[in-house]
Amino acid sequence: MTALAPLHPPSAGVRPKWRRLADDFGLTIAVSALAAVLITLVNGKTYEMYDQMVYSIAIGVVAMTILDGVRLAWLDDPARRRRWLVPYLLLLVVTAPVAHYCGIVIGGAILGTGWPDLHDYPNERGQRSMILFTLMGISAMVLMILNRERIERMKLERTEARVRAETIERQALQAQLRLLQAQIEPHMLFNTLANLQGLIAIDPQAANRMLDHLIQYLRATLSATRAETTTLAQEFDAAEAYLGLMAVRMGARLSYRCILPAALRAARLPAMLLQPLVENAIIHGLEPKIEGGTVTVEAGAYDGVLEICVTDTGLGLNDTEPAAKGTGVGVTTTRERLRALYGARAALTLIPAQPHGVLARLTLPLETA
Repeated sequence: MTALAPLHPPSAGVRPKWRRLADDFGLTIAVSALAAVLITLVNGKTYEMYDQMVYSIAIGVVAMTILDGVRLAWLDDPARRRRWLVPYLLLLVVTAPVAHYCGIVIGGAILGTGWPDLHDYPNERGQRSMILFTLMGISAMVLMILNRERIERMKLERTEARVRAETIERQALQAQLRLLQAQIEPHMLFNTLANLQGLIAIDPQAANRMLDHLIQYLRATLSATRAETTTLAQEFDAAEAYLGLMAVRMGARLSYRCILPAALRAARLPAMLLQPLVENAIIHGLEPKIEGGTVTVEAGAYDGVLEICVTDTGLGLNDTEPAAKGTGVGVTTTRERLRALYGARAALTLIPAQPHGVLARLTLPLETA
């Protein structure tokens, strides 16, 4: 299993600064407008609502320009933010009178009402209380913005953790599937070599032909056994190579047909999924039967489902051990692979064929390259 690469740096996935700044100013305008309504209701001068709204929004925008500019320019890193917490709080306190005066100047320029002299400004009646109110308002806005960004970071961290967990799970699943697939390869190979060993003693020429077919089979399947997925055409080629190999071993006792519609040749499926079913039909169905029989491999599709049927005219489920037909290495590993890859969306069922034999029906989602 390869080591997990970092998903992305901590700042990845965070919204661009200009987007965050736009959201902050939107919040500032909303809070400033609410403050203007509150001030107007307290004063009881509803006719000043518009003027108060202009002043309040101007003050809020100036304050957020200073505080957000400093925060996004120098304090965007949470680690650096902790170190500069006290200086930032001092900046917050200093910003209140600066934003209040600048906002009054901007509001007066917009409304054409003028503005107080800077020298007399702090001593004017009511200005100190309004500066304190401004400090409370911009403090509330800063807290809301920081809390919103904290929630966003928590969501991002949860997303990263979920993606990392899914990556680990996927890699573990791939390792499990490779292990299951590795169990199939030697199982088939050992059976073939055992057959070849027996054939050498009684028919060297047939053994030589069988060895030639084995080489062709290995060529057809070598790349497939190292891949995670393959095409249905490649699976059928491997199945035909295997059946040709077994035809040399069984002679006239074995006949076979492979039916693959052209439209399904490019369908994708897990590698080496079909071969264990074909092998199962030979080993447990036809070889124990004196007269042998026929194996038919056929593919079809309906409603987004790929269906592959392997039918043999062998001894059938009732005439041999059911456990051998339903829980052998090939069938068991195939079911485990399907369960791991598709869950309930795929299935392998073995039922009696008519008039005799076994039908192995494999269904899984239809996927194309």
